[in-house]
Amino acid sequence: MLNGEYIPESMFARLVNKVAAASKKPKVGTPTYFELLTAVAFLYFAESEVDIAVIETGLGGRLDATNVVKPEVVGITNISLDHSAQLGNTLELIAREKAGIFKSGITVVSSPQRDGVNRVLRRLADEAGCPIRMTGRENVFSYRFESSRLTGPHTRICVTTPTSHFEHVRAPLLGDHQAINCALALGMLDVLKTRGFAVDDRVAVEGLASVSLPGRMELVRDNPRVLVDGAHNAASVDALMRAIGQNIPYDSMVIIFGCQKDKDIPGMLSHIRLGADKIIFTSTGSARSADPVDLAARFTEISSKMCQVAEDLGEAFSIADRAVTREDLICVTGSFYLVGRAKRFLANGG
Repeated sequence: MLNGEYIPESMFARLVNKVAAASKKPKVGTPTYFELLTAVAFLYFAESEVDIAVIETGLGGRLDATNVVKPEVVGITNISLDHSAQLGNTLELIAREKAGIFKSGITVVSSPQRDGVNRVLRRLADEAGCPIRMTGRENVFSYRFESSRLTGPHTRICVTTPTSHFEHVRAPLLGDHQAINCALALGMLDVLKTRGFAVDDRVAVEGLASVSLPGRMELVRDNPRVLVDGAHNAASVDALMRAIGQNIPYDSMVIIFGCQKDKDIPGMLSHIRLGADKIIFTSTGSARSADPVDLAARFTEISSKMCQVAEDLGEAFSIADRAVTREDLICVTGSFYLVGRAKRFLANGG
């Protein structure tokens, strides 16, 4: 995306062909899906002569395709168990892989982390020769939830950095976890100021207010209400359940759930059972999708709540629509694959 607009299809096709041609050179292997997209993005940003690009790792960091860049600032969001087969089965091991993007002299800004993760990040930052600022420590941070008749439920944050002071800024995204993410973004902007970028705090706050994130706590239908969220690990599902409970009133909630088979399925199911009144398991539509029959069997081992299996997303919505009233909520979660399919299904009149 460039200035909030997706890359034009013709430009995307041209750059894909350019990357494909480069991959045929001697000693260059066939790029993976993510490597191809990363190369296309780099070419697009370079040709567009962007002032700054926001690059997110795809998996881990140390061996990630994006790690060829030397950044102006590094940001680390809250680290949780995900991609454990590739990154390690403890938070500390995953933190080591994430820290592979640290570069000498480049400041790291991190969200609050568990003690073990915090120790790993600080030690590896010291070894890499880069300063590190923890949100809530070096960057003073606080937040509070509030609700009013005019603005509804929301969270306000206060962030104090070496060069900025943001007071009672409204977080544009719902959930405590998003308030923490907003504080991380403001901390990264502060570092850019010290590196010579002209960042006006007032403009930064105005920009933050306009932020939206498709596929995260997104209401995509009104009657009955359908909310989609791409939460796909235990920590993000937990955050989702908390955010819904805090911000969206409903009588009962039906969850349509599908996930990839390599995810932390027990962890996600344990959090879903705390928020859902009924669960409909279905496929994500991906070749790596977990079997919905298996998901239902595993869920019934830990919960007595009602659950069903749907062969496809259309059947899942049919079941959910019959089970809810206007005051209820349907939530689609477990995978961005599933969220994308749900948005297309509803956009096409489903």
